[in-house]
Amino acid sequence: MKKLFLFAFSLFFSVSLICQKKQVLHFYVEAGELQRINTPVYVNMEGITTSDSLSFRLFEKINGQMEEKSFQIEPGYVSQLWLILDGTTEPGSKREFFLFSNEPEPVENIITSTFTGDNIILKKENSEILHYQASVLYPPEGVDTVFKRSGFIHPLISPSGNVLTRIWAPDHYHHFGIWNPWTKAKIDDHVTDFWNLFSKQGTVKFAGINSIINGPVYGGFSIKQDHIDFQGADPEKLALNEVWDVRAWNTDPVPGLDAYIVDLTTFLSVAGSSPVIMEAYRYGGGIGFRATEEWTKDNSTVLTSEGKTRVNADGTRSRWTDINGSFENKGNSGIVFFSHPANREHPEPMRVWPENSNGRGDVYFEFTPIRLKEWQLHPGNLYRLKYRMMVYDGKIDKTTAERLWNDFAFPPIVTISQD
Repeated sequence: MKKLFLFAFSLFFSVSLICQKKQVLHFYVEAGELQRINTPVYVNMEGITTSDSLSFRLFEKINGQMEEKSFQIEPGYVSQLWLILDGTTEPGSKREFFLFSNEPEPVENIITSTFTGDNIILKKENSEILHYQASVLYPPEGVDTVFKRSGFIHPLISPSGNVLTRIWAPDHYHHFGIWNPWTKAKIDDHVTDFWNLFSKQGTVKFAGINSIINGPVYGGFSIKQDHIDFQGADPEKLALNEVWDVRAWNTDPVPGLDAYIVDLTTFLSVAGSSPVIMEAYRYGGGIGFRATEEWTKDNSTVLTSEGKTRVNADGTRSRWTDINGSFENKGNSGIVFFSHPANREHPEPMRVWPENSNGRGDVYFEFTPIRLKEWQLHPGNLYRLKYRMMVYDGKIDKTTAERLWNDFAFPPIVTISQD
């Protein structure tokens, strides 16, 4: 009887505390026709002037009781509240949430980004996810310094510590982990190659940090990159402005599998007063991935959303592509690249190296939105390409990849209550 009284008192006390606060937002999250597992969800906070996460507390109503949830507010033209729809939410089901005003309280940042001066290091707790190269990195001694570069991701690291990316490959010194320069960009009266650095026509440079974000739901960074044209009237003319938004989510996307989810969104705009035409070519833009030297045709696989493999994937389109390989005495790791339906030419054409590449069957993959059709970029417009990567240890199947793509492409439905 005493225990029952204490439980009732505790429940009354916690509910009383909630009731003392002002209800700011009441909303529902619906799974729709899809099963959801630990899915990132956002809620627009239009009309709510305070955008500091510490000013609120979020609760989910479960079986008549209030359970507190982690969340994070992203400021913007319209601020967004982000949360992880934790656990499994079955198709057709709906979950109820309440946001209350609150006195500031400390928040534990699970996903963090740290700028070292040379790199931005993205972590989940103590595990490194990736490094973004901010300072100019020079090639090995004896290699032409024309191959110096900044503005790329390397290393990209699996949860167990396997490095998935590669730079300074002797066969392609201009490959840089995960990166996305354009190959044939028509600027005024000439065509500039920002990809093949040995052509000495152009390059891409890190140009500054917009923001560094740490938080309980997501963390990451926003940076600027300049596409520099060496062939114009000016020796180093800015041709394209680019912004990368990189963020990792504090979620377990596949229960029982160690994995990270990282989003890379790029925004492009023309720096000059004339259009820039990205000519159709098998390489260029999108998102490119030069895989670890440990992967060859003998210990790696490629599978696309359309069932293509490394044998026949090149030049075809896909919504997602899974690339997996083994490491000596370290098991398997992989990365799934997801293309968003709003991207140009989605499902996107791909460049996938054949099995005989470099003799060993080295692994290279790219979503290439200009592979089949040129792209005209006009001054005054902003162009977006949105990608998601799941970096994992072990192996996944097609059903899992499809579920994750659906989460990315068609997130749960949020309905704001008017009470």
